[in-house]
Amino acid sequence: MNVLDWARKVRAIAQNGLMFTHDEFDRERYEKLQALADSIVSDELGLPVEQVKSLWQYDPGYVTPKVDVRGAVFEADRILLVRERSDGKWSLPGGWVDVNDSPSEAVAREIYEESGFHARPVKLAALFDRQRHPHPPSMYHIYKLLFLCELTGGAARISNETDAVEFFGVDSLPELSPGRVTRAQIERMFEHHRQRELPTDFD
Repeated sequence: MNVLDWARKVRAIAQNGLMFTHDEFDRERYEKLQALADSIVSDELGLPVEQVKSLWQYDPGYVTPKVDVRGAVFEADRILLVRERSDGKWSLPGGWVDVNDSPSEAVAREIYEESGFHARPVKLAALFDRQRHPHPPSMYHIYKLLFLCELTGGAARISNETDAVEFFGVDSLPELSPGRVTRAQIERMFEHHRQRELPTDFD
């Protein structure tokens, strides 16, 4: 990674930390991390620190949707689901795409972090506009990328976001986390699993 890639990643981690933390000491650490990234970019590009800071804070382009990736991993004819600690309901493993990650890298990472399984994305099965599907309302405009993935290793393991990991048949799906995935979307992943030649679904 070059210096700008590194700084972009560090600043994204710090900004995400500032958004979620409730601890004043953590907030101070994240702010110092942002300042450190600004200082390094300033030295690298020969720009004043205040100008570097303003470059991060001002985006002259269009505001664009956030990107959520989900992985459909199958064992025989059962699909991998994880139970979310936040609402006690089940979902395809996944989450936000991090800065400098490709969508396929992000979904493989999310699957491992949330379930303990290693998987390889083999097909973009669907690209959905979240607001065109029966999810609860969200403050953000979100695109959902659903990947068909092959199981390559690992073992079931819970995480700080998930408290259960299981495979389910299409006729025995548990209560789903509606903000993350719908029953119709999971049923469509079964169809893609059984018919690999199906084209990518998109809105």
